This record gives sequence, C-alpha cells and structure tokens, in this order.
Amino acid sequence: MHHRTVGELMTRNVVRARRDLPFKELVRLLAENDVTAVPVVDERDRPMGVVSEADLLRKSADRNDSAGGPPMPGLEAGQQAKAEGVRAEEVMSAPAICARPEWNVVEAARLMELHDVKRLPVVDAADRLQGIVSRRDLLRIFLRDDDAIREEITWDVLQQTLGASAAELTVDVRQGQVALGGSVDLRSLIPVVVRLCRTVDGVVSVSEHVAFRTDDTAGRPAPA
Repeated sequence: MHHRTVGELMTRNVVRARRDLPFKELVRLLAENDVTAVPVVDERDRPMGVVSEADLLRKSADRNDSAGGPPMPGLEAGQQAKAEGVRAEEVMSAPAICARPEWNVVEAARLMELHDVKRLPVVDAADRLQGIVSRRDLLRIFLRDDDAIREEITWDVLQQTLGASAAELTVDVRQGQVALGGSVDLRSLIPVVVRLCRTVDGVVSVSEHVAFRTDDTAGRPAPA
C-alpha cells in the first residue's frame, strides 16, 4: 500500500519571516500573503518557531481598552514578554514543532494533536525548511475518489497481502465508507482485514458483514 507522505501534501513555496523582522512587517507579511501563520527562520533557513495571528494579537490584548480598563490580567512572564515583543523572534511560539517529508499522515496528525498546533514546518535532515503542512493539507486524503480506495483495498489488501484467503470477499466504498461482505475460511481473518482496510488513505470507516466457515477463535480471549 502507498501512503501519501507529508512531502506530497505540504506547501513547498513557504512564506517565512526572518528572526529580526519587525512587528509591523510581520502583520503586513501575513496580510499580503493571505496566511494566518509563518515559520520564523534563522540565518541557515532553520525554523526557530512559528508566529501566528494569535501571537500577534497579544499586542492588542495587553493594552488598556478605550474605556480605560486594564490590559488582560494574569499573563505569565513569558506571555507578557511576547506581548511586549517587537521582532519575530520575540513574539513567536517556540520551539518550532517540525515534521519530516517522509512521514505519513498519521505521524504528522499525531504530532499536531500532541502539541495542539495547526501546522508543522517540514525540514530536511539538516533541519532546513522545505515546506509547511497544515491540518487542511492532511485532510486532503479524504477527498480521494471511492473507486481509487476500492481498487487499493481489492488489489493491495485482499489480493497481494492476503491472497487466496480473501478471494471471496467483496468491497463496496461510498463516501469513503468501506463495507466488506462475502466470506472467509477462518473467523480470525476478519479483524485482520478490517484493520488493514482502515490504514488505506481516504478511508473514513469500515463495516463488515463477513461470514466464516471455521471458528478458529474458540477459547481465545476477545481482541482488545
């Protein structure tokens, strides 16, 4: 099976900011390029952090309002310093959480979830910026055509991986939802087929109504 990689999904023409770029130039950079965040790079084009609209808005939140009210209370020292920053390296979120071009969608999505970020700079072996991948980029695998998903499951999963043992299985795909039918010799093969189908890019869900001729799971503990 071929899983689309971060390198295939990422944006290669990356808008980036120098570490010493002034605050107002940062705002202009985002506005003129219609982006919500940019990586901040050092002299060797290695990401140091990411500056987003949320980072820049701390500047406004830290000021007194028009009615004379106080600035946002309770900012930690680090957040207060960012609110007072005047250059990219002072207002960015750091360090940069980066991905590699050869990673698959699952690896990138897990890293985004772990660090609660919306995008990842993509770097090469020397940590130089190669691109940027966003949540929207990763979701593009779910735009994959149903026929392409069905063909991959039928050929790669059933024929090449499982061979004759899955010859009597049928596959129906609608809106990325896979329905398996038919029959197999051994009951234990059914969860294996389901698990493999779920790893195919673009699959939203997998259901099965598969019959079996021999129950080889009798006496075994149920799978977790």
